[in-house]
Amino acid sequence: MELVDFFEAINPDKVQFPELERKRFGDFVHTYLHGSHFPALENMDIAIIGVLEDRNAFNNTGCALAPDEIRSYLYRLFPPAQKLKIADLGNIPAGYEIKDTYFALSTVLAELLEMNILPIVLGGSQDLTFANYMAYENLGRIINIVAIDSEFDLGESHAELNSRSYLTKIILHQPNFLFNYTNIGYQSYFVDQEAIHLMKNLLFDSYRLGMLTHDLQEVEPLVRNADMLSVDISAVRQSDAPGNQNATPNGFYGEQLCQMMRFAGMSDKLSSIGFYEVNPGCDINGQTAHLTAQAVWHFIEGFYQRQKDFPIKNKENYLKYIVQTDELSEDVIFFKSKRTDRWWMEVNCPTSVRQKYERHYLVPCSYNDYLTACENDIPDRWWQAYQKLM
Repeated sequence: MELVDFFEAINPDKVQFPELERKRFGDFVHTYLHGSHFPALENMDIAIIGVLEDRNAFNNTGCALAPDEIRSYLYRLFPPAQKLKIADLGNIPAGYEIKDTYFALSTVLAELLEMNILPIVLGGSQDLTFANYMAYENLGRIINIVAIDSEFDLGESHAELNSRSYLTKIILHQPNFLFNYTNIGYQSYFVDQEAIHLMKNLLFDSYRLGMLTHDLQEVEPLVRNADMLSVDISAVRQSDAPGNQNATPNGFYGEQLCQMMRFAGMSDKLSSIGFYEVNPGCDINGQTAHLTAQAVWHFIEGFYQRQKDFPIKNKENYLKYIVQTDELSEDVIFFKSKRTDRWWMEVNCPTSVRQKYERHYLVPCSYNDYLTACENDIPDRWWQAYQKLM
């Protein structure tokens, strides 16, 4: 099948395109509209995909209507860069069965990833993250997943796949290509202690909301370590994002979400992202759709500021720091980019392991991790990566 066979063209009446003298974002995007040709993907950097699926949404039916609502605000913004190479491929409709939607999305994403085009998925419910993961499995790529979410989305092993259990399905799926999972912004009263212990036993990373709102800069190395990012809009507080039936009083502020999206966009490693659970039916004056559009805008702005400074091969443009500790017989090696001042830790492992986990033995970190090592304490990020690699 051709890619166009998976998509429905966008009805212009459902999207408020700008009609102003100064050109806006929508004027620079190659959009699949009724009556137009499917966009050519040659030389494209980014592809926007809507997915009209919410049958497995947990208490949030209606979020399938979000893609065009988000577009209507996104297209009105001024472009974040001078030369955008972005195609909007339209919407993947809900399949006859939900597994058909998952198959369509994973197939489309796998082809885009093969073409080195970054997909931005506009959901729909967050169980679509499973389909996003399956695209990497289809390509045989071992990946890190990061989710911005107030919960872990761990369900019972026998439970059906939905937006609150997709992570369990990813963990149990065989063969498995998940190297690491990181939750950003969980709220303790929504997570039972067994789930927290399970995350620790699996050597996954989880960061409470309060830990990160104090210093949002600590989020940067977390999203820089992601291959794919899943954003549940209910992680944003209800006052800033009311358009979700699971919205709660606490969460990230809207501007914090946009800052995190800029961090994510600037990451050379990240190759796909999805925004989920926006429900126009309970939104107020389009506030949540508008916020999500601004988050997408900040991600794209970050994307066009990528520095390609991941030190996987050529380390000449980096400062190397060697730290000796009492806990390890070997040194802890840090690299700092001369261009961006970003930090990485190197986990010493055999050559065969490095070849298999080429993009995982160099762990993004912060200056604080370096200071921790200098105080004779091994950073948690280093330990977790070491245990997985060895």
